[in-house]
Amino acid sequence: MDPQKIQRHGDELYQSLLSRQPVAPLTEREPGITIDDAYQIQLRMIQRRLDAGERVVGKKIGVTSQVVMDMLGVNQPDFGHLLSGMVFNEGQPLSMAQFIAPKAEAEVAFILARDLEGPGVTAADVLRATDCVMPCFEIVDSRIEDWKIKIQDTVADNASCGVLTLGGLRRSPRDIDLALAGMVLEKNGEIVSTSCGASVQGSPVNAVAWLANTLGRLGIGLKAGDIILSGSQSPLVPVVAGDSLYCTVGGLGGTSVRFVA
Repeated sequence: MDPQKIQRHGDELYQSLLSRQPVAPLTEREPGITIDDAYQIQLRMIQRRLDAGERVVGKKIGVTSQVVMDMLGVNQPDFGHLLSGMVFNEGQPLSMAQFIAPKAEAEVAFILARDLEGPGVTAADVLRATDCVMPCFEIVDSRIEDWKIKIQDTVADNASCGVLTLGGLRRSPRDIDLALAGMVLEKNGEIVSTSCGASVQGSPVNAVAWLANTLGRLGIGLKAGDIILSGSQSPLVPVVAGDSLYCTVGGLGGTSVRFVA
């Protein structure tokens, strides 16, 4: 895809973020779009946010479950950038006015103590580089109309990032088996899913290693202090004003999020 189209689509997604007005799927308008094209569009969208005063605070991993991979016709996850304007405190109500069509995911967040750069990063390297892990919610939101996405659409749209909240206990991943740690997600007091960390690439630690190696091949490193969202351990849960969600992770405690008009 030529640079002018990449810039135009990145600018369009940025304007959609600001206006809360979705756009038609890129894959319908650009049948030849590749995943590499989509990442270039993502970078243009991110640059617009950086130019507006935000800063990168980490990365997110998406498309980690086999079900979602099969839906999108891919065999590997994707990634997006986390920006300072996305981070909310636990208990801070989230206004629906900032979203288009939000859905909540429960997962485990990693906070890095030191830099991590691939290729060649192993799960053991991830454990050594991580300061702590904690439960979190990622609220994904698609600037693509009606969530009619293929992998190129979600990649271009910064892996459908919305906002995130961090909560629960801060523990070293060396003190807990994240692959076996169970997660329970409740919506408005009713259990909607149960899972364990093994549902994410065998372990959330493996997902972070994949991210470090994928970024390393692009000449990008993960930095000390970065927040890394390791991938959803729950189904996508649509939310509306008035909804409250609570998730617990074995050994990490619980965290909650609520939505207001």
